[in-house]
Amino acid sequence: MGSLAYREDLGEEKNSAFTWELEANSRDYNSQFKEKSFLCWQRRKHKSNVIHTAKYNVFSFLPLNLYEQFHRVSNLYFLFIIILQGLPEISTLPWFTLFVPLICLLVIRATRDLVDDIGRHRSDRIINNRPCQTLVGKSFLWRKWEDLYVGDVVCLHKDNIVPADLLLLASTEPSSLCYVETADIDGETNLKFRQAPPVTHHELTSIRKMASFQGKVVCEEPNSRLHHFVGCLEWNGRKHPLDIGNVLLRGCKVRNTDTCYGLVIYAGFDTKIMRNCGKIHLKRSRIDRLLNRLVALIFLSLVLISVALSLGFWSKVKEFKAKHHYVSPRHVQSVAAETFLTFWGFFILLSVMVPMAMFIMVEFIYLGNSMFINWDVHMYYAPQDVPAKARSTSLNDQLGQVGYVFSDKTGTLTQNVMTFKKCCIAGIVYGPDDEEEAPCKGNPYLWNKFADGKFPYRNAELLRAVRGRTDEAVREFWRLLAICHTVMVQEKDPDQPVYQAASPDEEALVTAARNFGYVFVARTQDSITVMELGDKRVYQVLAMMDFNSMRKRMSVLVRNPEGAIYLYTKGADVVIFERLSKKGMTEWTTEEALASFAEETLRTLCLAYKRVDEDTYEEWRQRHREASLRLQNRAHALHQVYEEMEKGLQLLGATAIEDRLQDGVCDTIQCLKQGNIKVWVLTGDKQETAVNIGFACQLLSENMLILEEKEITRILEAYWGSNDGLLAGQGLLQSRFLQQTKVAMVINGEFLDQLLLSLRKEPRALVRDEDVDVDVEEAWQERGERTTDFLRAQRVSLMWRTLGIQLRGTGLGPRVKDSGARDGPEVRRERAFVELAARCQAVICCRVTPKQKALIVALVKKYQRAVTLAIGDGANDVNMIKTADVGVGLAGPEGMQAVQNSDYALAQFCFLKRLLLVHGRWSYVRVCKFLRYFVYKTLASMMAQVWFAFYSGFTAQPLYEGWFLALFNLLFSTLPVLYIGLFEQDVSAERSLELPQLYIAGQKDELFNYWVFLQALAHGTATSLVNFFVTLWVSHDSAGPTSFSDYQSFSVVVALSSLLSITMEAILIIKYWTVLSVLAIFLSFCFYVVVTWGCQSFWLFQISPENFPFLYADRNVLSHPSILLVILLNVSLNTLPTLALRVIYQALEKPRPKEVEEAPSEDITAVEPAPYLRRESRRRRSSYAFSHREGYAELITQGTILRRAPGVDNDLLMGQIIPCHEELSPSIQESPRCSRKMSLLGKTGHQHRGKVSSRDGGRAARRPQIPGSPRELAVRGVPGDVAGGAGGVTVVEGEGAGAVGVPPPPQQPADEGGKVSPVG
Repeated sequence: MGSLAYREDLGEEKNSAFTWELEANSRDYNSQFKEKSFLCWQRRKHKSNVIHTAKYNVFSFLPLNLYEQFHRVSNLYFLFIIILQGLPEISTLPWFTLFVPLICLLVIRATRDLVDDIGRHRSDRIINNRPCQTLVGKSFLWRKWEDLYVGDVVCLHKDNIVPADLLLLASTEPSSLCYVETADIDGETNLKFRQAPPVTHHELTSIRKMASFQGKVVCEEPNSRLHHFVGCLEWNGRKHPLDIGNVLLRGCKVRNTDTCYGLVIYAGFDTKIMRNCGKIHLKRSRIDRLLNRLVALIFLSLVLISVALSLGFWSKVKEFKAKHHYVSPRHVQSVAAETFLTFWGFFILLSVMVPMAMFIMVEFIYLGNSMFINWDVHMYYAPQDVPAKARSTSLNDQLGQVGYVFSDKTGTLTQNVMTFKKCCIAGIVYGPDDEEEAPCKGNPYLWNKFADGKFPYRNAELLRAVRGRTDEAVREFWRLLAICHTVMVQEKDPDQPVYQAASPDEEALVTAARNFGYVFVARTQDSITVMELGDKRVYQVLAMMDFNSMRKRMSVLVRNPEGAIYLYTKGADVVIFERLSKKGMTEWTTEEALASFAEETLRTLCLAYKRVDEDTYEEWRQRHREASLRLQNRAHALHQVYEEMEKGLQLLGATAIEDRLQDGVCDTIQCLKQGNIKVWVLTGDKQETAVNIGFACQLLSENMLILEEKEITRILEAYWGSNDGLLAGQGLLQSRFLQQTKVAMVINGEFLDQLLLSLRKEPRALVRDEDVDVDVEEAWQERGERTTDFLRAQRVSLMWRTLGIQLRGTGLGPRVKDSGARDGPEVRRERAFVELAARCQAVICCRVTPKQKALIVALVKKYQRAVTLAIGDGANDVNMIKTADVGVGLAGPEGMQAVQNSDYALAQFCFLKRLLLVHGRWSYVRVCKFLRYFVYKTLASMMAQVWFAFYSGFTAQPLYEGWFLALFNLLFSTLPVLYIGLFEQDVSAERSLELPQLYIAGQKDELFNYWVFLQALAHGTATSLVNFFVTLWVSHDSAGPTSFSDYQSFSVVVALSSLLSITMEAILIIKYWTVLSVLAIFLSFCFYVVVTWGCQSFWLFQISPENFPFLYADRNVLSHPSILLVILLNVSLNTLPTLALRVIYQALEKPRPKEVEEAPSEDITAVEPAPYLRRESRRRRSSYAFSHREGYAELITQGTILRRAPGVDNDLLMGQIIPCHEELSPSIQESPRCSRKMSLLGKTGHQHRGKVSSRDGGRAARRPQIPGSPRELAVRGVPGDVAGGAGGVTVVEGEGAGAVGVPPPPQQPADEGGKVSPVG
């Protein structure tokens, strides 16, 4: 079996060729491309935008469903028996007695599958019928998503979901930027920007031009790489390069952009998100697969028994004919022929050993347990009116065996809500006021007209310090938060600015400064305006030093209105403290505050500043300019220049933001860990954020040893590289190492690629989401990170040897050696990685794609043989949910795609605890007890047929009455076993939650396995032996009216003994007694009495003596007390020894629960790591986690992101009314966008900010483009700090960055004072 990662790689390699070609606005041209479908048939190469995630359609349902159902060995077995029953020569029962139940079973399962698939069809229909505006002729019309094709031009508005993978052509934002939220694709919460190619931004300035656009796109074939796209646009004889920055992916949501336009590149299943969604897998539980193997085992056993009995017939038939000459005329065939027919007669007679009633009742039990999940009020989420829903009814018992939970982060563990929680200024911590101690209950920010009324943070002492204007540190603290950021502002209401941030962290910080009187109100290319406690101050921006993942900080160099130059910096504590000019009491108290913030799992940022004298700035400005003009290693040079400036800082304080978890997440994870369930977090977000959430939800702890990429690589090298000699003298170390140290693993998606070689054939630079090459980043690592490499290598040397040896000594070693010859290096590396990860208490995978999530789940399923559960709430989790054994979708704000592809739907992550520990464990206990009891009762009653064969000349004569055989599993013993499967509880729900350790039994398959099956076989066989031979012994050589040595009386006694014995067994194993359990047992006896009285009545005997031959048999037997004593003796001999054995077994097993409780306690008990395995000597953990993306500062300094004056960038075709599509639903036709006046790059009303009426046509003055202006230089690729802004040429006031080359008539002024309007 090859490597999973290697097989994934093969499908991607063939898609790397640039053979995908399309032309805009030309469906005829695009439809000419064909691809081979089957044999000589061809189909369109470009798929439509229709999505079909359902398994069946009208034509494929019946054949495909039957094909899936007959994958079950039991159904094939029943079909084979029905065929045999149709042959009169060997049939012992009418063929329809088994055919009708089989049809019922198939119909029940087909109905269940059909209902599930109808839900998928309904979801597909909703998605395919979503409306969007498509360019038809010379106007945009409303069309459905399913009507889109490759080459169509579509129009999207703010908060719209992108319907297909689009090439961005133009937008209302400056330089045709478009902001998108990709949380539903990669889990990241920060906004990303996409930009149209300069040629389309400049040329496509009207609907008429867009309708005549005939550009041709040549790019790579559709693939699943979300962060990679390469192609080119051929238009007017020139080629223009395209990359992922020009593409809007399906599933993104347009944010902070009024209108944008795109060209469909990939549609439907060719889109990247659909390529990551995976296929629908036929999911079957462990017990179901075990039953398949047991049915095959029973089948072989029946063949052997039938052969043995047939050989007995062959050896006895001549003797039988000689003794019983009166029956010899019936034996007209040869002995061999009669033996052959007798074999099949015995096989059919014993076929009830695999009772179809068991499989039918299992379906009802699954359905009932699913309904209990739907009805559980403890899993109902009232705020959203969302109950729990079991969308699959065949995996309930699997919920009680889960060993691994793979969870998404954003929207699953967190609420994605950032709240300003605390701050530390000059060593003083300001936390939120207690509501009881608050001096006033009202809003403390009423004095500030700019304040955000929804801001929850309250601190009266800090507010007094701000309004007192005496504390310099407090003033600079809030001033830094109002200046050092990349937030943009909309001026819809002068008193209530609307912030548009690239990350929720920045928005929370700027909003906090706003409420404390330092209000960011406007931004231009080289200035920023702040209202400080009512005073308007304009700061000149001299330079912006952008945030990135290596710098972990952002700085702004500004000149204040008084002419002084200040540097404001915010970033991670580990980088800020290294750059402080001194360390005094303030710094120490701030470090203590940061440690307390980290314990509370708050996300922290340190703030620092310094004053820069004019001479220093001039010298630094020259070096900055030289670094900006370098053609090679520009990023490295700029980094060194930034390092020079960001030294000698003075610490102001720190902020603490809470990334709010969902309610009950911590308690749920702790309960799951106590139940020996390992929780892995798979997220597309960055590492710092994921680790911080890991600490917040107590998945990680301070005393854990966190393995990172270099350490993992060395451990795995030791796993394969260490020789057997290393094992000598280290037995104690390898046996106790993992027990003394709690280990966690944190990796990212790129490391996973390199480790598993799944994407090794792709260029690494193309896979990375960062623009900086790996080697370059390592070349200029931070000083602290670089200096700790040697110490970390020295510290980890013993650890990787020990862990590598430990992995070899866990039992995997021999298996690897045996398989090493036939397994490739990919398989061995995958196995080693999974074994290492499985021994960690927590695993966090960051920056992973949807396909990588599914790959990790598949690897654990393959090498750990454990039941996996995946839980998520977005489209990026669909592949993972489909791949896992059990998929759980959360009905959250990111849509319902995860729910529609899941097996179970919940509203909150905390409900997972009850779903697994209560409903899952109950279902597992019920199904296991049901199966064991059913196997027992079947053998206890039916094995007597085998013993009877020895006394009936091996003639396949049935022992029991035909109606007893037919109704035994349907009426006489059904209700008790059905009660066990539906209502049995070993402990209550509250006790299940209090003792998660009880869950371990399901993970180990303790309640139903081969050993339990053999026990049930032995128990049932012993019961049948007692019932048959004790009855035979008592009736031997007896005669007279009280004798029951005749065939019918003997049959009745054995049947009654069997029925009472199995009923007593049900009474013994039921632990949850209710009125229903008593009623089930009582009704079973009532059914037996009523049916037996009817079948043995004289009236039915007269009608059909052959079908009702047992005339008054039960009445004759039960009328004699001595016979009743025989029945009582049989029941006692079957019940009392079993009861005694169970009491003795439980008495001997009482000391064992200590072992069960010790195993999970390691996951929750704080164990101090060994001294030689400690991490760096740092006393505290950094809780820095800042959700931001590099590049926004450059957009600001270049002017790319800034708007022109109101009304300037809207010079497109006005008065064009977009008609509604007549065939759409009324809800679509009544859309408010349907009959408005539209322009190609936006609505007039949004651009004027109230200054210019929309009736004026939206035309405002704009100065002509100045050659060499910052905007034009930015287009040519010159850095913004050279083109103007950061110490460069000052941009002409009123000049913006809208569409180039579209000069509007200069009738109206730009704005008061000619200020540049910030972005919308």
